[in-house]
Amino acid sequence: MAEIEVRYEVEPARLMDLYAGEWWTAGRDADAVARMLAASDVVVALVRRADDRLVGFARALTDGEYAALVLDVIVAVDERGRGLGDTLMNAVLEHPRLAGVTNVELTCQPALVPFYRRFGFTDQVGRSRLMRRTSDPRFTGPVDG
Repeated sequence: MAEIEVRYEVEPARLMDLYAGEWWTAGRDADAVARMLAASDVVVALVRRADDRLVGFARALTDGEYAALVLDVIVAVDERGRGLGDTLMNAVLEHPRLAGVTNVELTCQPALVPFYRRFGFTDQVGRSRLMRRTSDPRFTGPVDG
């Protein structure tokens, strides 16, 4: 994908535009996003060279050895279906801070499970269960399908 550049930083204002299009990131505060980026161990941005538009983003937190958590995986709605998700996930997982980590985890909607399985993720995690403490009601409630 010569027309797409992988970058390892992003300006918060540019990310806010991408965040505005997703139910779980819409409404995030720009100052909080700047702090979030500064505290993230890995940041990956996909930028279209022709117009310097941010078209994909993901970040991760890690201890560098045993555990990493991939977060906020987003491809712009109008850019989906072109392989950018593959490019994004490969860049995240091949990043030197994550490449040797024993367990890499993420949370996704059921429809995206087949996509993440292609990268070696599984929803078969033994008896483990995701537990969450949140003040945001969008992340609790009934499970769809």
